This record gives sequence, C-alpha cells and structure tokens, in this order.
Amino acid sequence: MRVGVDLGGTKIEALVLSDSGEELARGRAATPKGDYEGTLDALRRLVQSLESRAGGKAPHIGIGMPGSLAPDSGLVQNSNSTCLIGRPLDEDLRKALNRPVRLANDADCFALSEATDGAASGAPIVFGAILGTGVGGGIVVNGKTLDGPNRIAGEWGHNPLPWPKDHERPGPECYCGKRGCIEQFLSGPGLERDHGGGLQGDEIDSQARMGDAAAQSALDRYAHRLARGLASIINVLDPHVIVLGGGVSNIDFLYERVPSLWGDFVFTGIPRTRLLKARFGDSSGVRGAAWL
Repeated sequence: MRVGVDLGGTKIEALVLSDSGEELARGRAATPKGDYEGTLDALRRLVQSLESRAGGKAPHIGIGMPGSLAPDSGLVQNSNSTCLIGRPLDEDLRKALNRPVRLANDADCFALSEATDGAASGAPIVFGAILGTGVGGGIVVNGKTLDGPNRIAGEWGHNPLPWPKDHERPGPECYCGKRGCIEQFLSGPGLERDHGGGLQGDEIDSQARMGDAAAQSALDRYAHRLARGLASIINVLDPHVIVLGGGVSNIDFLYERVPSLWGDFVFTGIPRTRLLKARFGDSSGVRGAAWL
C-alpha cells in the first residue's frame, strides 16, 4: 500500500494506492494559511483518516511540496508557501507521521506520475512541464526523478525565453528578480496578460474556437513561445516524451501546433519527441507522491 500527499498552498490532497496503482481512498483538507505547525497536524490527521478507510498503514509516505530541500542545510527553499521556508519539513513530518517520508518538488511528482502509469508510461526519458499559475518542470529517467546537486532539475521556467523577438525584449519583470523568464510568458497569467482582454486561459481558448481573431492571435503567440521553450529542453535533454500539465495544458490546440513549430529550433531534422496531455490531470501530483 502506498500513500501520497500533495501539499499545496491552499489545500492538502492525499490518496492511498495499491501496489498496482488502484486508488483505495482519497481526501483533502484546507492548508492552514501561514501556520506551519497547523499544516503538519492537518496533514497527519488526513493521512490517518485515509489509512483507516483503506484498512492498513503504509510503511512510508511520499509527499509533493512547493519548493525543495536545500542540499546544504536540508531546510525548505524556493517555496511559494512561505511558512515552509527554512523549516526541516522532512524531519518534522517523519516525527508527526512516525515513519519515513520522502519529499520531492510537486513538478517532479507530476512527471513521475505520468512516467509511471500515465501518458508517458514506459518512456525512458520524460520531461513534465506544468503550465499553471507558474511554470515548473520535472525530469524522470528510467522511472526515477532526476534531482541534481542543487535540487533544481527541471526548473526551466526561470530561464529566459529563447530566440526572443524584438517586441519580447527585455520581457516582463519576474518575481525572481530577472526579466523575460519563460514563466512570465507561458504561465496562465502570462497568457492572460498577453491577450489583454481580461479573460482567463480557458475563456481565451473558447473565444478562439468561436473565431475571435484577438484570442486566436494570443494562442498563436503562445504556441510559438512554447515551441521555442520546449525546443531548448529537447536540445539539452532529448526526452522521448514531454507531458503538459496545469491549467493551460487543457488547450487542445497546443498539441498539434507546437510540434509543428519546434522543428525550426531543435538541432536535428524531424524531432521524434512526443508532446502529450497528462493522463491524470490535476491528480498527477498526488499520484506521483505515492509512487515516490
């Protein structure tokens, strides 16, 4: 039996899987805002409740989290859930749950889920790209997440947009302190800002499908930027499959348009990399945590 937890800024989601991947129990709880001790307690109570429903106790717990553990100190870094920063989350959760835990970045969990039994099942090298409120990424090689010495493998969102056009320079300011980061162009808010009509991503997609020229132009610009961003990933990592998650990944137009564009930027003839939509959607993160 496996237990996975997706620790988010507004909610904690957990599930229990059998070893074959069958879902045995699922639940969620609100994340106590800005309350570290309250977050530990809410997570503990949720796990205990689900295990009671599933009729067993997992030997260890996998947890997906925003940010990562700094390699030198073991404390949380780069988390948008600021109450976690500087805390020994793995040690505190081990004590709260009274068993070993394994933590990974939420984008890594997404990629692991899709590489294990999702859209990219069986592919040797998988890049999971999350296009949501921010832009994140995770890498899975032969069924294992790639961590790296700095614990930032896959963080393509804070590279500059490659092959920028004149009107894309220097690019919007990013919270990381730089300008022109991929995240500022390819996140959901980035698409909405580029469209400029006060619509969300799914509304822009709907308007485009109804023939709205401004919406279609915004999606064309987005697809071209996504093709350039992912081409740089292919040039470095050469993944067999790229899986998209996050709210923007629900725009079906991208899966045909982007591969038709990225060949202009990939250092080969016709790229064989496949671009796929996540099989498990919003559930991929918590499933990946269980597979940890």
